[in-house]
Amino acid sequence: MSQSSKAVYVLGGAQTDFARSWSREGLKIDALMSAALFDGLNSTGLEPRDIQSAHIGNFTAELFCHQGQLGGIFAGLHPDLSGVPASRHEAACASGSMAMLSAMAEIEAGRYDLVCVLGVEYMRNVPGQTASEYLAVAAYADREWTEERYLWPAAFSDLNDVYSEKYGPVDYRHLGEIARINYQNGRRNPNSQTRSWTFTDRNFIADDEANPVIAGKVRRFDCGQITDGAAVVFLASETRARDYAKTHGRTLNRLARIDGWGHRTAPMLFTDKLQESRNSAYVLPQVQQTIQDSFSRAGVGSVFELDAIETHDCFAMTEYAAIDSFGITAPGESWKAIENGIIAADGRLPINPSGGLIGLGHPVGATGVRMMLDGYKQVTGRAADCQVEAAHKVGLLNIGGSTTTIASFVVGTAT
Repeated sequence: MSQSSKAVYVLGGAQTDFARSWSREGLKIDALMSAALFDGLNSTGLEPRDIQSAHIGNFTAELFCHQGQLGGIFAGLHPDLSGVPASRHEAACASGSMAMLSAMAEIEAGRYDLVCVLGVEYMRNVPGQTASEYLAVAAYADREWTEERYLWPAAFSDLNDVYSEKYGPVDYRHLGEIARINYQNGRRNPNSQTRSWTFTDRNFIADDEANPVIAGKVRRFDCGQITDGAAVVFLASETRARDYAKTHGRTLNRLARIDGWGHRTAPMLFTDKLQESRNSAYVLPQVQQTIQDSFSRAGVGSVFELDAIETHDCFAMTEYAAIDSFGITAPGESWKAIENGIIAADGRLPINPSGGLIGLGHPVGATGVRMMLDGYKQVTGRAADCQVEAAHKVGLLNIGGSTTTIASFVVGTAT
């Protein structure tokens, strides 16, 4: 496994308010991108002319918006961006992380010193059933879950079945507790889609009235949200980061840095993924290996060297599977971390202090970028009411499809 040869720093960024429905305001995807970009520039003290290259993470603008060529949309957001090389990246829910990896590679190769990564998805302009059909293109067309009305809830219900077969039944109380924690964390986040929602205890148990079944073993409040949103971060080489720190009265070792990364792609069919896992202790060995790749590059020997984790939780079952994949518990024992309070906001290793995809929201192409932004906020002490005390190292996990595209990062500071 190759190592990154040059350091990549995160200077900051911004995200939009995930509770907004931009179509209801008569606004299009360009306005969504613009809002994130200029909020990010303002928060970092950068100017459009500082951007040397841009990478856009987006999954389905062609379907939701009938819009492609998002790099050209970016180039039109300000006169100084005309001519800046920009490209769009697609890998379903991991689109933002693919944009991130490409931006990092440009910096590591010495092509550019300051690169913009912007993720965006515009999704609330169509009925929920239509949105579900659009999002289904991240599965293998005409080959899996073809009879399901809601494909992705059915897919992650199948993951629950596989876990139950390999390790023993998954107790819904543990999935409900994951959801409860993430909604609770989201209430503290001023950009959360669900911050003003109200809940009762019945919303987090197997109650068919208060928490109805969507598909199989997946219930309403296990699910991530359909979200309009954008997020942006600015990555820099060490030379540019050093200049930035000096200009802004900081030291280099207090800036956020991407210490490690992992990226793997599994076969498209879920059944092929399961075939690969037959002789593994893990249901999702590619996920576990990707995380370990990021740990190895970052010099992380144990997951408990991290101070927090931002992980993919498109469904509560997704996070459940991430817990043992990170090594927080032995394979098949994720429930122990939930029962012991390890993943709670005040636990030994908080998961999704931002609220995650369930509590904060899931604008698909923006999610990986938003995760990096929250990692940056945590390690630089800028996470406000979501701050984990004394956080200096944060792990990220972003997946696309049925864990087809997998990306993991470790974000830290030198102190």
